[in-house]
Amino acid sequence: MNAPFSRRRLLQSLPLAACAGSFNILARSQESKKSWITGNPAIDKPREIALSLLKPSQAQIDHAWELHFGSVVFESYGFAPRCAIDAEAMNEAIKSGMGAAEINDLRESMSMNRNATNERERKEFLDAFHAAGVTCIFQNTGEEGSDPMRLIKRLAHFTKATDLLNPTLSKVVTSDEIVALKKAGNVGICFTTNGVPLMQDWESVRDELRFIRLFHELGTRMMHVTYNRRNPLGDGAGEPHDGGLSDFGHAAIAEMNKIGVIADVAHSGWKTAYDAAKCSTRPMVASHTTCCGVYEHFRGKPDDTIKAICDTDGLVGICCIPRFLGGKGDITALLDHLDHLIKKFGAKHAAIGCDVAYTSRFDKEERAKLLKAPGGSADKWEHLWPKDDYVTTVTAEQSVAWSNWPLFTLGMIMRGHSDETIRQVIGGNMLRVLKANQV
Repeated sequence: MNAPFSRRRLLQSLPLAACAGSFNILARSQESKKSWITGNPAIDKPREIALSLLKPSQAQIDHAWELHFGSVVFESYGFAPRCAIDAEAMNEAIKSGMGAAEINDLRESMSMNRNATNERERKEFLDAFHAAGVTCIFQNTGEEGSDPMRLIKRLAHFTKATDLLNPTLSKVVTSDEIVALKKAGNVGICFTTNGVPLMQDWESVRDELRFIRLFHELGTRMMHVTYNRRNPLGDGAGEPHDGGLSDFGHAAIAEMNKIGVIADVAHSGWKTAYDAAKCSTRPMVASHTTCCGVYEHFRGKPDDTIKAICDTDGLVGICCIPRFLGGKGDITALLDHLDHLIKKFGAKHAAIGCDVAYTSRFDKEERAKLLKAPGGSADKWEHLWPKDDYVTTVTAEQSVAWSNWPLFTLGMIMRGHSDETIRQVIGGNMLRVLKANQV
């Protein structure tokens, strides 16, 4: 009796070349089913967690990968992958007697531009960037505050990175440059600062605002109206009383509109953000926030403020901070906020500004080698926060990891949003707002 027919018998009976071809087809099929796997556990583990929450079909995963990696993805606010520090160089600096502030600047510089001088960190940086499928990030390049010298440090750090890595990593200032990056297969960052640079000489309004133009010339295309605390423009989200945008704040918004800098109220109080939107003559943003209509948090924005921002033809970017998202704080909560924005205010006003970063796998081992540096912990001015009892979880944080960007696209597909809507949310809207502010 002949043995039962089997795929194994068929392959055994075929020429070797045909078997190889069949194997390759099978391998490609398996690769298709596991398209989200990179081989880097720091990326793959968070993806496993997010997928376990979303429970997509294979067809939905395939659709998401094709849509996401075929689109311009422009993050409305966040951080390029962070590099591991160089422990040996840091220890030499500590031994030399370098002060706490200088050591902190060195540590920060390494995390932001060591990819330009170290091959391992360059590969880690670019692999993570490309795995996320992100074309460009509105990159935080200014320490929180208004002092120009404070704001210029990160601008310098990232300028070094883009100078040395160009064209693989570019500083971009126009929407057309970002579209060109996508076509070339490269990535970029667009500079934003966590404050409007002020000399605080207070001789005249015009003189006080002159550094907006200078920072624009350095490549800055977006500025926070406030950070968490009160400043001369208005009140931050962390203040117990919000008096709204000041007269000087109105003048600052007008100057930003004139120069071509996007006004960002992500960290501003509700009334200050509302007032800023009412006075802006160009599209403005809350680049990384949440919707109080889904979960009320002081770092979120209520619907009337969101509407005022949308009325400028601007956008609201949803962040990936579990305590701001509320509920389970995971990828499903992120999608709830996006749904609220899209359905209530329209797809053209929604974006994603993660406000979280991928950190090099090698950073932990480098930090373990560090000697004790001078200085200690302190209650930093910008970190004063109202009481917040929200308890986050590792699952929530991992599910909205920065490298999970393709899964945000997948989640929107599973929520029934059209490809055109998703293209707007993941990049098209931020491109439009940047272009509308170009002068």
